[in-house]
Amino acid sequence: MLDITNVNKTFFAGTVNERAALREINLSLAAGEFVTVIGSNGAGKSTILNITSGKLRPDTGTVTIDGTDVTKLADHQRARYIGRVFQDPMAGTSPDMTIEQNMAIAYERGKGRGLRPGVTGKKRGFFQEELKSLELGLENRLKAKVGLLSGGQRQALSLLMATFSSPKILLLDEHTAALDPQRADLVSRLTAEVVERHRLTTLMVTHNMEQALRLGTRLIMMHEGRIILDLDQQQKQKTTVADLLHEFEKIKGGALDDRTMLQ
Repeated sequence: MLDITNVNKTFFAGTVNERAALREINLSLAAGEFVTVIGSNGAGKSTILNITSGKLRPDTGTVTIDGTDVTKLADHQRARYIGRVFQDPMAGTSPDMTIEQNMAIAYERGKGRGLRPGVTGKKRGFFQEELKSLELGLENRLKAKVGLLSGGQRQALSLLMATFSSPKILLLDEHTAALDPQRADLVSRLTAEVVERHRLTTLMVTHNMEQALRLGTRLIMMHEGRIILDLDQQQKQKTTVADLLHEFEKIKGGALDDRTMLQ
């Protein structure tokens, strides 16, 4: 479903600030696979998401989604293939628009342009049914402005809207990092449910190693632009946070704790 092949990306090439963000990355996700990505700051985690989404273009290598080479397509041209939820709860929604208006825009994302009613009765019914699955009572607040929602509610709404275009790939960019623990747990649970319900092929970046082990079917660890560990579901079930820290220690050298990975 997703193939990232021989991808390299360097920032500020030819300057004193030159930094290799990705080095010969090869990563393939089968349909329905849910991969979590961990690694310290600068490891290349977000760069992989940005290369996949089209926000960045690789220096070399290719990105293929469901058999289509999208390497040279801009992010708006990949909208039909990709859904994304960002770290900032403010990023995925428009605060001055109502819940149903935000959902209507997401519903049309990736579709052909043309004049059509923004919110019809049929769409409103669909939105209410989808919102019920979140169990947050938002189906009764369609006319409420999104800016009045909590961060957790906005992330849950963003997650739901990201599925409307039936994306080939769902990208989750530390989408629980800005939330308090209780709301982060809620959004994590909803993530697992939404991915399972829609059978979405998912790539999720997180600094939370416990979350990375608990969610998904596969885990990769990155360091200095390379994939240094790749665990399948069976291996992941046998792995602990301490095991992940030990693997990272072997690369970095010296004793580490989980705070190191959260910086």
